[in-house]
Amino acid sequence: QSHCSNQLHICQVTASPTTTSSTMPSRKNIPTPAFKSAVREDQIVCHLKPSKLPLSIENDAEEIYWDELPQSHHAKNTVNPIRKIVDALAVPPNPEKSLIKLHLGDPTLTGKLLPCPIVTQAMVDSVLSHKYDGYGPSVGVLEAREAVVAKYSLSENTFTADDVILASGASHALQLAIEAIADAGDNILTPAPGFPLYMTLCRPHGIEDRAYKLDMAKGALVDLIHMESLIDERTKAIIINNPCNPTGAVFPRWHLEEILKIANRHHLTIIADEIYGDLTYDGAEFIPISTLSPKVPVITCDGIAKRWLVPGWRLGWCIIHDRFRALGEVKKAMIALSQKIVGPCALVQGALPTILRDTPESFFDDVKVVLSANASVVYNSLRMIPGLHPVRPNGAMYMMVGIDRRFYGDETTFVQGLIKEQSVFCLPGSAFSAPGWFRVVLTYPEEVTLEACHRITEYCGDHINPDLPLELRSGFDLLGGDISPSLAEDEGVDASGEVDFDSGRSTESSESPESRAMSPV
Repeated sequence: QSHCSNQLHICQVTASPTTTSSTMPSRKNIPTPAFKSAVREDQIVCHLKPSKLPLSIENDAEEIYWDELPQSHHAKNTVNPIRKIVDALAVPPNPEKSLIKLHLGDPTLTGKLLPCPIVTQAMVDSVLSHKYDGYGPSVGVLEAREAVVAKYSLSENTFTADDVILASGASHALQLAIEAIADAGDNILTPAPGFPLYMTLCRPHGIEDRAYKLDMAKGALVDLIHMESLIDERTKAIIINNPCNPTGAVFPRWHLEEILKIANRHHLTIIADEIYGDLTYDGAEFIPISTLSPKVPVITCDGIAKRWLVPGWRLGWCIIHDRFRALGEVKKAMIALSQKIVGPCALVQGALPTILRDTPESFFDDVKVVLSANASVVYNSLRMIPGLHPVRPNGAMYMMVGIDRRFYGDETTFVQGLIKEQSVFCLPGSAFSAPGWFRVVLTYPEEVTLEACHRITEYCGDHINPDLPLELRSGFDLLGGDISPSLAEDEGVDASGEVDFDSGRSTESSESPESRAMSPV
């Protein structure tokens, strides 16, 4: 029993064959400040620090004090920078305005983007079939892995079901790849700005996440010279996220080939985070890096979360492209690591063949239309605001916006003010190793996106630095009044008056000199 009022715990003790009556506490009544309790012969009394209650203990009863148990070293190093940053933004939204959450990378929250009915029915059929109620292979059921082959194996990068390992989402796929390829003291190159989970997956294992710069002035392409300068004898892999979160950049063929040349020179594996693959618009083309030359080893991490709009279903996969059989031991390691969770959800695996085979291209086209329209709204609205510098994306679901500190201060102050005064919640760029920027999502209904842009415009007009020269502040004359009427409780807008701080992937951000260089000013 646990009595929280006075921190007293009565702990059960099982006597072993060697236990004697002299070593066991005898039956005694032990008074406490709150109650009296009888202690039987199979019980001892203990209570937790810092209470240390002044109990009256008889000589033949044993009193034990418990120190608070520490976290494991692994847990201490599993950090959540987004959580840390969002906690620092703990300001109440304006109760007079409905909350617009532009910070969460979950396309299901807005109500605008719904899964294809074929996808939903495939899941229903999987449940009703009762074929997937039990355990399956830790690497995934064969028909699901064969469905991945049928969908993604091309003449330029052929592979078989034996090269596919199913995972509990693309994040778990990344975890399998990172843990299989690197040891403590090794390093893996990661993008900055970039998805902070890479950091979270590396650091608990003593693996250094070594950030290479994306040049925001050049369309968020990789700074190839900087990338290669980071490589040493302990570098094991390069993570390439294309299309990119948070920038929305889509790398062209020539750029991917230059990255592969670097990997080939240094015999480095590419870990390709392609969860937003084919989610491109405005003329951009997604090219899987595994289809290009030179044929360096590539581990592709992907899943159904983003393109099929079902992130909560938690199904992803690793595809091991290994033309020269360099990853034989790494593959064995990934199979072993997959046994930790005995495979992802079998029900979703059962639905996967239908999902990958039968979802029509028109479904994806409709999603791209929404993203492109919202990108146009945000870009055309915010580029008119003095001191804001949006970078137009052509892939993924996000846009990065630079903040000139001379106009509005740092991005944390800016984002806090937006929440407090306008009930618009954006994510500071520091969550992505990009201080001086903020990220917005592009998945809302267009009228909600318009309203959010109107509120950001209003906030900037109220808070622009009055000491700036007039010619720098005069851009507001071009805005021409309201962008859209105010919304009350339209679809996709949370009118509860509370910000949900508990969603989002996480890691800890470090403001290295490289990341600070991302700032537009």
